[in-house]
Amino acid sequence: MAAAAGEFDRAGFEGTSLARVRAAAGISMGALTFHFPTKDALAQAVQGEGMALACGVVEKVRAQGGGAVQGVVALTLELAGLLESEPLVRAAARLARERGGVGGVWCGVWAPVIEELLQGAGEEEFGAVGDRVTLAALAAHLVTGAEALVRCRLGGPGAGEGGHVHGEHSAREQLAEIWALVMRGLNVPPAAP
Repeated sequence: MAAAAGEFDRAGFEGTSLARVRAAAGISMGALTFHFPTKDALAQAVQGEGMALACGVVEKVRAQGGGAVQGVVALTLELAGLLESEPLVRAAARLARERGGVGGVWCGVWAPVIEELLQGAGEEEFGAVGDRVTLAALAAHLVTGAEALVRCRLGGPGAGEGGHVHGEHSAREQLAEIWALVMRGLNVPPAAP
């Protein structure tokens, strides 16, 4: 499973073959196809494992309680950390995007929870932050951006020299800095659309 996750994470569904997974895992083709007879079956298993890890983080944050906005911030930070540390989760997110939701939709694991958290929030929580819809959209953009940043740092499209994007901070740390900026509020008028 780890070898398959690494291959799907790096090369995507189309760029991964059972032969490459077999070689990366150091097993025979017969052993691989005994458990996963097709690339689709293997991709679905990897996607399921990655989604399960993400669901675990979502449930952990949901169980922590606290304010709605703090819950949304915590969830995005945890997801960014998971994307950085777990190839199964990166592979699941990539496979969900490339396969059109076959095996689950990545944002379907966490986006509804963000909306749920924000629906239960009181008006006092939204002073400088804005409205619920905008905050949910911001959170979704930040998680998606964290995934893109992690992928670039691992040598994907847009990576700088040596496979890294400039900057020393992890995606999780950068996300925390962005949230701190949002929470402070900007004292500049919004740009015209």
